[in-house]
Amino acid sequence: MEENKELAANAKWDACIDLSLRRVVYSSLAGASGGLIFFRSPVTRWASVAFGAGVGIGSAYTDCSRISGGYSPKLAPPKLDDAPAPKDQEE
Repeated sequence: MEENKELAANAKWDACIDLSLRRVVYSSLAGASGGLIFFRSPVTRWASVAFGAGVGIGSAYTDCSRISGGYSPKLAPPKLDDAPAPKDQEE
């Protein structure tokens, strides 16, 4: 029984590592391509690569959290009934 749990955990880690590497590499390449097309300065090109890598890391983190069971995709929106009613400022 414990061996099955360990295999399931290993499969989850393998899936998360694979997903993370792919997302970071593909997003970085997309950022580099966009940087080459749209920007002239090396600083802005590197910034677009960094932005793409950040998007990839964030996306991979979200999906890995969902795979591991630590993230609930259905977050409840905040209740607006508790907020006080706005007062009219008519003078």
